[in-house]
Amino acid sequence: MNANANGVSSEACGGCVLVRLRGEVDLSWSPQVRRAVLDALAQADAVGVDLSEVGYIDSSGIAALVEGLQQARTHGQRFVLVAVSDAVRAVLELARLDRVFTLVASPDEVTAPA
Repeated sequence: MNANANGVSSEACGGCVLVRLRGEVDLSWSPQVRRAVLDALAQADAVGVDLSEVGYIDSSGIAALVEGLQQARTHGQRFVLVAVSDAVRAVLELARLDRVFTLVASPDEVTAPA
């Protein structure tokens, strides 16, 4: 797989699940992102989505993250965005979602109290 290819992986991280995304999260790929996020929420009380290697995200990708956040809130789970890339941060700030999501710098902070 080349460095620019889309990718998603999940790993257990001490009481949480970390979903790592890579590439461009757009309409063609956001259903896989949504599924990975919802699967992670079904497995753990705390989920982090690592966005450090995401170079682009559109509204469908943001919608997948918002759905994850809503699902987590409904079930009393922690849902955070980890190491948000500059490109993703710009979109979150434009939509003022940087005030809605919990943003953390590293996977170690996924299980930290809010």
